[in-house]
Amino acid sequence: MPPASPLIYLNNAATSWPKPSCVTEAVAAALALPPFGSGRTTGTEGQDYATLARERLAHLLGVPEPGHLIFTHNATDSLNILIPGFLAGHPDKPHVLTTALDHNSVLRPLHEYARAGRIRLDIVPFTNACVTPEAVEAAIRPDTKLMVMTHASNVLGSVQNIRAIGELLHDHGIFFLVDGAQTAGHVPVTLRDLPVDAFVFTGHKGLFGIPGTGGFYLRDPDAVEPVRFGGTGTNSVSLYQPREMPDRFESGTHNYPGLAALAAGVAFLEQEGISAVAEKAKRQTAAIIAGLADAENIIIYHKTPDIPVIAVNIQGLDNDAAGFILARAYNIIVRTGLHCAPLVHKTIDDGQGCIRLSLSYFTTDAECESAVNALLEVAEHAHSSFHSA
Repeated sequence: MPPASPLIYLNNAATSWPKPSCVTEAVAAALALPPFGSGRTTGTEGQDYATLARERLAHLLGVPEPGHLIFTHNATDSLNILIPGFLAGHPDKPHVLTTALDHNSVLRPLHEYARAGRIRLDIVPFTNACVTPEAVEAAIRPDTKLMVMTHASNVLGSVQNIRAIGELLHDHGIFFLVDGAQTAGHVPVTLRDLPVDAFVFTGHKGLFGIPGTGGFYLRDPDAVEPVRFGGTGTNSVSLYQPREMPDRFESGTHNYPGLAALAAGVAFLEQEGISAVAEKAKRQTAAIIAGLADAENIIIYHKTPDIPVIAVNIQGLDNDAAGFILARAYNIIVRTGLHCAPLVHKTIDDGQGCIRLSLSYFTTDAECESAVNALLEVAEHAHSSFHSA
């Protein structure tokens, strides 16, 4: 039988839950009316959710040209459009940089291209949960054309100094692609003021949307070639992909219910205030870390995360076993394992993985306290078992 205690969901860095009521209502409303998309129907009853979501996101992320925001399935999908699209214009086996903090959504496409002989790849290490501009500069070569890196680690919760790194890269004429899957919705981002060439986001995490939505911002459309082609609902007489934005990268029918959810999620964030969201997360994250700090056999891998992501392990207990106990005995949902970021774990825990607690704006103080108490109890039992064995 499942535990009697209420569910505590602390896996929001994977997919946020619950969603604001306005998000679920927006999905229902989108499904209740005929689909509406510019150039694809004569109907007038529906809402143009693509334009609505694009304009709201442009305001939230500080994008000066809403048409330069492109919708995709998620951040992974965006990276798999931008990376090959950039490389299509650089057939000379360019040198590419990424970091040991990055997610497999970055690491795997780059390693596949390196294995195929399309690029030369180097991994920039991190120190104290951060990649420094100095470490990036040391890795730059005359043939470096591209750097792809995370804005915030999905394991350690550390936000990277993309302003300083971007300025350095631009001094060398290097295209800078930033994975903002963990920061969009969690921290203020003003892309018009940041030296990034492309910024990737996903809808189902901090933006409170549903799975199947995401996208990217691209400053200069000519820097990336389209790698997908098809109907856009515009200029249908042409047998070639449109060059203007956003049609250059958006082919096929949009996920209208998903974009309705995304627009509603962004509206909720703007109503609450992104600074208020970030401040609550900072306070609750600090409280959990303080509650665990004195436990002798709990390892906290980064004690000052910038987003609400906390990575821990219990000495003497496998992280998967700990996650199982938390779920079955306490009804607390976390994530365990390598979190699709194997190079981080190779550095911090010899590749064994960890327990990750990730909070949402809907996480309560009482839930944080319950999670601390549960981890302390599990750690105490592990400690007693280890010493009695």
